[in-house]
Amino acid sequence: MTEEDKKQFELSLKSKDTEEWIDLLFYRPIGFRCALFFRNLGVTPNAVTIMSIFLGVAAGVLFYFPSLLINFVGMVLLVWANTYDSTDGQLARLTGQKSEIGRILDGLSGDIWFFSIYLAICFRLYPEWGLWIFVLAAIAGFCHSKQAAMADYYRNIHLFFLLGKQGSELDNARQQAEKYKMMSWKDGFLQKLFQFFYKDYTANQEKMTPHFQHFFHTLQERYAGGVAPTEIRMQFREKSLPLMPYTNILSFNTRVIVLFISLFINMPWLYFVFEITLMNALLIYMVWRHEQLSREMEEKL
Repeated sequence: MTEEDKKQFELSLKSKDTEEWIDLLFYRPIGFRCALFFRNLGVTPNAVTIMSIFLGVAAGVLFYFPSLLINFVGMVLLVWANTYDSTDGQLARLTGQKSEIGRILDGLSGDIWFFSIYLAICFRLYPEWGLWIFVLAAIAGFCHSKQAAMADYYRNIHLFFLLGKQGSELDNARQQAEKYKMMSWKDGFLQKLFQFFYKDYTANQEKMTPHFQHFFHTLQERYAGGVAPTEIRMQFREKSLPLMPYTNILSFNTRVIVLFISLFINMPWLYFVFEITLMNALLIYMVWRHEQLSREMEEKL
């Protein structure tokens, strides 16, 4: 990379505080090159997100087949989809084409990938497991949604204290609900549909973090815009930073490594068990630690 490319690459990242080492070594450098390519072609970040959805769904379909070769092609497609998932955010930051609909669409893309993966595995194992595999998948899917939502929320909380509102995508459930009410089904059906799911998404994040909500509300009352003095923000960042590896584990890379291993040994049901047991235990621990941090910070106020 030239010096200019290095500067551009740094601008394409959210923050090294919240980046996982696999992403920094693999996805972000490739995503950056793809972002430059799409920028030159005039392709929008949302278009890249839609491409990632098609790739992720195609990967899921290929996991239906018990052939390891076909499964391997699916793994390549899923890595490709996640590369584009990195690309769309980097492209948005490089071009300034950030939008709320883009954030919502970006969040939905991963859900759509995994929905297709879950269905494919269920139909693959149905002859052996019967309807029980759908029950196991439904429980795993519910747990997955909570894990991914909280990992996303804690990353954005960290970015808010590190970079402020402009560097974070920390949203307020009440404001999102009000925005939903003001939107029209007739004039923007898809946007209102996305907003319907997003308002519930943010509301569920806030329900799981009562102590943080109380602390954050106190900040908003005491300081204009909820922006605390630098000393308080840096204290929060210092104590939040050790929790960032947990948010990364609950995101894409670790769960996909386990998924790939389960496919290699032809026991894809193990992936569902992993999400229900180990990933849930990690989620509970992460929420407990972060709520404890919020209580401590509020006491200092």
